[in-house]
Amino acid sequence: MTSTTTDAFSIPALRAAIGGRVITPDDAEYDDARTVVLGGIDRRPLVIVRPANADDVTHVVTLARETGLPLAVRCGGHSAAGHSVVDDGIVLDLRDMKALEIDVDGRTAWAEAGLTAGEYTTAAAAHDLATGFGDTGSVGLGGITLGGGVGYLVRKHGLTIDSLLAADIVTADGRLLRVDAEHHPDLFWAIRGGGGNFGVATRFRFKLHPLESTVGGMLILPATAETIVGFIAAAEAAPDELSTIANIMPCPPMPFVPEEHHGKLVNMALMTYAGDSEAGERALAPFRALATPIADMLKTQPYPDMYPPEDDSYHPLAVARTMFIDRVDGATAATIMEFLNNSDAAMRVAQLRVLGGEMARVPADATAFAHRTNRIMVNIASFYEGPDDKPTREAWVAEFVAAIHQGDPAAYVNFLGDDGEGRVRAAYPGTTWDRLAVIKGRYDPTNLFRLNQNIPPA
Repeated sequence: MTSTTTDAFSIPALRAAIGGRVITPDDAEYDDARTVVLGGIDRRPLVIVRPANADDVTHVVTLARETGLPLAVRCGGHSAAGHSVVDDGIVLDLRDMKALEIDVDGRTAWAEAGLTAGEYTTAAAAHDLATGFGDTGSVGLGGITLGGGVGYLVRKHGLTIDSLLAADIVTADGRLLRVDAEHHPDLFWAIRGGGGNFGVATRFRFKLHPLESTVGGMLILPATAETIVGFIAAAEAAPDELSTIANIMPCPPMPFVPEEHHGKLVNMALMTYAGDSEAGERALAPFRALATPIADMLKTQPYPDMYPPEDDSYHPLAVARTMFIDRVDGATAATIMEFLNNSDAAMRVAQLRVLGGEMARVPADATAFAHRTNRIMVNIASFYEGPDDKPTREAWVAEFVAAIHQGDPAAYVNFLGDDGEGRVRAAYPGTTWDRLAVIKGRYDPTNLFRLNQNIPPA
C-alpha cells in the first residue's frame, strides 16, 4: 500500500464504523473466508468485510474509493475468473445479508444479495412459488442475477432478470439507489445482464411464479452420436415447461449406476418440467425412448429438490469455455464424442443447454443480455491435476471449441473465466457494449467496480 492509502485505512476504525464482521489475516477464520469455490485460486486480501446491511456496504464502497484499494464483491464465490477475492485489497462478502420478505398474495419477494439460490428457492417453495435462478443451489443471488440467470426455468419463465422488478444498488459515489423501470431506468437496464460493473446490489425485488411441484431430476442415457442428436431434437420440440441440461461426460462411480457404466461416456441429463405430473410424464417420454436409460431418477418432486446437497470442501481445478451454437447434427455430435473419447482427463464434459421459450420472447435490446435468439448454449470443460497439467487441458478445450464452433462469437458472461477483454465484448455484442460503457461512465467513471467481467467507462 502507498503511504496515502495506509494513512486512510485503519482496521480498528473499520470495525468501529460498521455493524458487520471484519476479518483480517490475523483471524483464525481468514483462510476459510478467502476461499472460493473454484480450486487453484490462492489470493490474500488485506481485509474481508461481511456487511450486516446496506449502510455497511456504503461505508466499504466509500473506503475503497477513498483509499484506492482494489475492491472485490462476493456473494456465493462462484466466479470462474476468481473475481470474488483479491490480493492486497478489500473483499466485500455479502453472505451475511440474507433477509427475505415474501409477499405471497402479490407474488413478489425482496431478497438480500447474500442469499443463495437454494435458500431463496426453498423459502419460496413453502408457498408453492418460485423464481428461476441457475442449476446450483450454492450460487449467490447477486452474481447470477446481474449476469442474466440461465437455469431450470429458463424456457418457462425466462432468465432471472426477466423476473427482476427492482433492485437496491450502492453506486461508486456511495449513494444507495432504488432502481426499476421508472427510477434510474438506464441503470436498471444495465444491471439486467451487465454484471457487477455498476455498483453493489444489496437486495432485489423478484416476481414469483406459481409452482406447486415439478417433474424432473436426473436421466442418464448412453452417449452416442445418435442419442445426443435425438436428445437435442427432443429438447427443442418440448413444451416451454421443460428445460434440460445435457452433460456428455464420463459416468462417475455413483452407487445407483451399474458398475459397468462407470467411466464410460453417458448423457447425464438434468431435466425440469414446471407443471403437473401427467403433462410432465408426457413431455419426458421422448427422452426415455431414445435408449434404455442407465438410470432414471425423473419423478414428481418439489422444485428445491433440483438443488442437491453440496460438499463445501470440493474445490475443483478446471478450465472451461462457453459458447453458443445453432444446431447439433450428426457431425457435431460425432465430434463431441471424438473429443471426449480422446481425452484422458479425470473429468471432461460437453454441456448442452437448449434455450428458447420465454427467454427468446423478450426483445434483445430490452436488457443488457443480448443473446435472446441463441438456440443452444455449450460449455466445454476439463479438470486438470495441477499447474503442469493445466496447459494440456487448456489446449484440449480450445481445440474442442474450435472444432464445433459455428460462427457465433457470443458468450454468456456468467460462464466466462479469465478470458480477456475480447471475450467480455463478445458477451455484449453490437450496440449493447456501447450503451453499457456510457452508463458505466455515468455511475462509475473511475472504474471502481473493475474486478468483474469489466466494461470500462466510456
